[in-house]
Amino acid sequence: MNPFLILIIIASYFGLLLLISYFTSKNTSDDSFFTGDRKSPWQLVSFGMVGAALSGVTFVSIPGMVSNNYFYYLQFVLGNVVGYIFITYVLIPIYYKLKLVSIYTYLESRFGIKTYKTGSLFFLVSQSFGAALRLLLAAKILQYAVFDYFNIPFFATVIIILVLIWLYTNKSGIKTIVWKESLQTLF
Repeated sequence: MNPFLILIIIASYFGLLLLISYFTSKNTSDDSFFTGDRKSPWQLVSFGMVGAALSGVTFVSIPGMVSNNYFYYLQFVLGNVVGYIFITYVLIPIYYKLKLVSIYTYLESRFGIKTYKTGSLFFLVSQSFGAALRLLLAAKILQYAVFDYFNIPFFATVIIILVLIWLYTNKSGIKTIVWKESLQTLF
């Protein structure tokens, strides 16, 4: 595929994300950055959850893993279905009843500050490693497919990606993420 065409598609996608960010950042506060004022349409959130579970890594690695492991990956998919049902019927009602934002605030109220901090630490470490690996894979693919053609160094590719992500999430927070994940699911 032509690197110019890929670059145009990427620029159009990020332009759309910046437009969504502009509209979702109107009348926002610190609370709405993290909670979206608790007004995100549930249909949009549930549709976006599919996109949140997917990434470039999914499309690059899963087909090979399924073929190499004789559909053992299906256990993971079925586990996700069970997990989503548990979240929907057990955790979400608790979150709404106690007006919580995450499981970690529940851990704090139920078990104390040490459990809250320990759970948060494990989450931050695991998600940081996962996000770093997804960023690395996406950056390597973009480097190979587009930026090598323009002689842009790899570190610049990573910085460009991080700046673009920061730009569309900086002002509006979770509202933009909900719409971005729904858009990702659609695409």
